[in-house]
Amino acid sequence: MVREPLALEADRSAREAGEALARPDVRVVFVVSDRRLVGAVTRKTLVREIVAAGRDPETTLLGEIAERPNHTIACEMPLDRAFTELEELDLERVPVIDGDRLVGVLSRSVVQRRLAEDEPPPDQDVE
Repeated sequence: MVREPLALEADRSAREAGEALARPDVRVVFVVSDRRLVGAVTRKTLVREIVAAGRDPETTLLGEIAERPNHTIACEMPLDRAFTELEELDLERVPVIDGDRLVGVLSRSVVQRRLAEDEPPPDQDVE
């Protein structure tokens, strides 16, 4: 799990999210209010909600455009069960919450790698 993912308060501007999303390594900005997950903003969100709608990115607040995540994972969920959910729902990244507070992000590829590391090596027959 990535602890303390990139998050901005709901009262910050869409421009600030756009600046963060301009970096190639950032795919999502989580929107929080006092660490409680409000939603997420992606490049696609900014195009649809700001550019196409003709809104001002300086005055539009993230809380107005944040999209609720389709799925979250509770922090106490066992890793193998979390991976199964990610696989079944075909999700790449999911916010991890403790109650309603954002505590991290879980990536399917990272979980898959971690579970593979924990597996004992397969028995090999030597002939």
